[in-house]
Amino acid sequence: MRRMTDTSDAIASPATTPPATAGDEADELRHDWNRDEIAALFELPFNELLFRAQVVHRRHFDPNKVQLSRLLSIKTGGCPEDCAYCPQSAEYETGVEAGKLMPVEATLDAARRAEAVGASRFCMGAAWREPKDKDIDDVVEVLAGIKALGMETCMTLGMLTEAQAGRLAEAGLDYYNHNIDTSPEYYGEIITTRTYRDRLDTLERVRGAGMKVCCGGIVGMGETRADRVGMLATLANLPVHPESVPINLLMQVEGTPLFGADELDVLEFVRTIAAARILMPRSVVRLSAGREHMSDEAQALCFLAGANSIFVGDTLLTTRNPEAEHDMRLFERLGLEAMDPPAAED
Repeated sequence: MRRMTDTSDAIASPATTPPATAGDEADELRHDWNRDEIAALFELPFNELLFRAQVVHRRHFDPNKVQLSRLLSIKTGGCPEDCAYCPQSAEYETGVEAGKLMPVEATLDAARRAEAVGASRFCMGAAWREPKDKDIDDVVEVLAGIKALGMETCMTLGMLTEAQAGRLAEAGLDYYNHNIDTSPEYYGEIITTRTYRDRLDTLERVRGAGMKVCCGGIVGMGETRADRVGMLATLANLPVHPESVPINLLMQVEGTPLFGADELDVLEFVRTIAAARILMPRSVVRLSAGREHMSDEAQALCFLAGANSIFVGDTLLTTRNPEAEHDMRLFERLGLEAMDPPAAED
């Protein structure tokens, strides 16, 4: 395993760095973070890091409001990509069978159920490397029905051409999800069927079409802390920060190459959330996959560190998620409330 570069000389102690630093970072969006600065955040004492993250969070968000999204797989399995974490890859024997695109009415029924439990955003994923133009025709019809419910929409369909991104934007898609997954250096250890540049090109096309970007990554895949730093540096230095930043903890699925990987220390996961909050102060940071295996106490620390979005519902794409009733009980214990849906535009 690669060794992390020593950044101890770049680390400022709480005694020499006043708390106002967190406020300064919140007041001015930066897109020029270097890796030593981000590594220094990770090296801070845990309480100091969470304090700084909480100061930033409170400048831009109600600390007791959490945005609720629902994620649905509208086309499952059979993906030709070889992402080492993904049970939907055709490369691996995981028990996930390839299916066809879900019928429009079935998707709309799922959206109505999501709205009934408080979700303000409906997210849809299709296991494609890249969609065909005919596929775009089908999802545009779905979008019209969900927009009529007054919900925000998000889709992840793989790589997009400029024309496809334009069509989705014209259809009213609010967010497009396309995660970078990990650092540029570690990416080739996880995926070989597309490049890091492919990811960034799609993000540029989505942004150029006028859609908002949902982009984050996965930790716990055997990467080093330096890779987590590299992933966050890529996100924080995009020309515009992603409006939504999902931070996923690897969900190990038997049959995938990463099954049996060493589990990440949960406090390191919380540090990653806190660093994301400081680096991208106005972004919604989603505590995403992995909550099924987190204690309530660990999730509470993530919210304290600046996470302010979750997926609700007992499944994500193909893996488990805490049941909605459990989430609501946890929210009640923590005094958290669902974030209000966005106001409709005139």
